[in-house]
Amino acid sequence: MATNLQIDPELLERALKIGGHRTKRETVNEALAEYVRHREQLRILDLFGTVDPADMASDEEMRAQRKRS
Repeated sequence: MATNLQIDPELLERALKIGGHRTKRETVNEALAEYVRHREQLRILDLFGTVDPADMASDEEMRAQRKRS
């Protein structure tokens, strides 16, 4: 999909050098992939402390449930 964006040329040049990519497209795609991974990690970190390990099934219970399925 073709998209026209106004990207900071100095920032893009720095990203090209740091990332070692050959093209602007590769650089932007890698940057977007890193952004998505980072945001997903932040969402996972937000879950810490929200689950009580005591409420979780033991390994044996989980194996038994899988066998029944």
